[in-house]
Amino acid sequence: MRILFFGDIVGRPGRKAVAARLSSLRAALGLDLVIANAENASGGLGLSAQGAAEVLGSGVEVITSGNHIWRYRDLVPVLDQNPRLLRPANYPAGAPGKGLTILDLTSGRASDQRVAILNLQGRTFMDPIDCPFAAADRLLAEIPDEVRIRILDFHAEATSEKIALGLYLDGRISALVGTHTHVQTTDARILPGGTAFLSDAGMCGPLHSCLGMDPAAILKKFRTGLPQRFEVAKGPAILQGVIFDIDEASGRATDIRLLNEAED
Repeated sequence: MRILFFGDIVGRPGRKAVAARLSSLRAALGLDLVIANAENASGGLGLSAQGAAEVLGSGVEVITSGNHIWRYRDLVPVLDQNPRLLRPANYPAGAPGKGLTILDLTSGRASDQRVAILNLQGRTFMDPIDCPFAAADRLLAEIPDEVRIRILDFHAEATSEKIALGLYLDGRISALVGTHTHVQTTDARILPGGTAFLSDAGMCGPLHSCLGMDPAAILKKFRTGLPQRFEVAKGPAILQGVIFDIDEASGRATDIRLLNEAED
């Protein structure tokens, strides 16, 4: 099975770039499933109900998220209603939504296949929520043994925490992809137990920007130390992500490679 995971979608430029390219990418790469982190797809910070519908309507099967998922109130009921929209599972009990979904892939395939998508958030340099390692154990215990393909979005700041969780889960999941920093890393590899790993998938958003935002306000903040209003940058977009090949019988990764395409 071949799975494409898009890095953090940032604002309208990111949404438009994904919508414009996804159909041709699906055909050219022979994709079976597309996942995207879209927690910054609305205005560059957060995800609205309309933004979520737009991303899913573009052909993305599952949306993952992170610490900005609570920004838009109209998304809260959608988190409870739509299993294709995830929030990190290690928020305390009572938070809306879920951090695990199991998707049935049947259309156009010789045999049925179920895929588990998991979403967790780190704690190092981030909000002090529940332990992602304990939450990962809990989520895996909820997945039926016959669901061999398991993809985890670990939304975290520290590369050390991402690597640690990857090694902790090696052999128990098919792939761990990091999100949150919007900067694509070059450490894509398959761990000894068969888990594909990447510290960060990067972003889908404005190319000439500071993590998707207009550089002018960012530069002023760095130079003066004063608060600034950030806005999504304009101009050509970049599409970044990672492609996994997963053996359907064992759930082990057989290949991992980066996606990095810039608009003209």
